[in-house]
Amino acid sequence: MLAASVYRVTVRGRFSGLDEKTRAYLSREQPEHDIFKSAYTTEGTFTYDTDIRFFNLRYEVRTAEGADAAGKIGLAEAESFLRTLGYGFEKLKVNVVDTSAMWNAD
Repeated sequence: MLAASVYRVTVRGRFSGLDEKTRAYLSREQPEHDIFKSAYTTEGTFTYDTDIRFFNLRYEVRTAEGADAAGKIGLAEAESFLRTLGYGFEKLKVNVVDTSAMWNAD
């Protein structure tokens, strides 16, 4: 059995088609979603800019299936989160870093 590695998965994207009510809500809540309050967590951390144009979702994913699988898991979580809250999005990009490799570096 392979040991699980720990990956930091960042999903970046752009808001799309937000109505005024949603945009106003995000604007009011933005200080709680500032990039300086973000962390990589299993449930994900949602951050976005003050112009309500771009966002990041940061996940800590543990899997023995490799970086590609971790990226797919993070992307699926991000899409589910955004759809559940009704936030339109486009141009999602995924970045994966294997933190286990950093810990094991000589």
